[in-house]
Amino acid sequence: MKWLLTLGCVALLMLGNNSLAAVTEQAVQLPNQLGSAIIYRNDAVKNQGAAVLVIHEWWGFNDYARSRAKMLAELGYTSIAVDMYGTGKVADHPDNAMAFMEAAMKEPEKVNARFDAAMALLKAAPGVDASRIYAMGYCFGGGVVLNQARMGKALAGVASFHGMLTSKHHKADAATLKAKILVAHGGADPFVPAEQATSFISEMLGAGADLDFRVYPGVKHSFTVPDATEKGKAFHMPFEYNEQADKDSWAALLRMLAS
Repeated sequence: MKWLLTLGCVALLMLGNNSLAAVTEQAVQLPNQLGSAIIYRNDAVKNQGAAVLVIHEWWGFNDYARSRAKMLAELGYTSIAVDMYGTGKVADHPDNAMAFMEAAMKEPEKVNARFDAAMALLKAAPGVDASRIYAMGYCFGGGVVLNQARMGKALAGVASFHGMLTSKHHKADAATLKAKILVAHGGADPFVPAEQATSFISEMLGAGADLDFRVYPGVKHSFTVPDATEKGKAFHMPFEYNEQADKDSWAALLRMLAS
């Protein structure tokens, strides 16, 4: 396990000289009326490579989740941003976001079905190495991808950014856990207190996980989201962007994808 309590200056990893203009996006419908997703590809990349599912925050399928998926495509990774609520809803207030998230969590079978459907689309996409499928998520989405890893999905790795760490339904087990695990956690995030982080680490170590758990001291929730500080002030909530933590955690993700 890699355990980091301090930040260092880490340069972003760039993969070749892929043209930004080569990135295309394709809106798709998941089967069985499960909802929608957007696939991002980089047409300049010809070799089979890793691909990534991107799961949104509790706000819903907004521009932020899609922008991260596009960033990955610009670096050469085919990606799919998935609407895990299945309805296109995007919250403009934390109360609505909480309601949307709780409704989704009450139907875990639909969440799992959306994930599986998106994963199947990604595996079938041109230029994708089906043995190198990754998943990443923010806040609510972080919890989703960690649970998929707990369930033993055939994922090369998962990355959670300021995500939910506990699970009521699943626990990591050495017999089923296949994915590498990256967690980027704000040390001053009240939504995930220290005891939850400690419990999660114990769970993963007990399952023999390949775990990179990054704690950023003094950093609050939503630290990767550029408009988080503005929202935090508007709603009097502990949301705050942190550029150093954002860059370090993104670089850690890129290292995982390149491994």
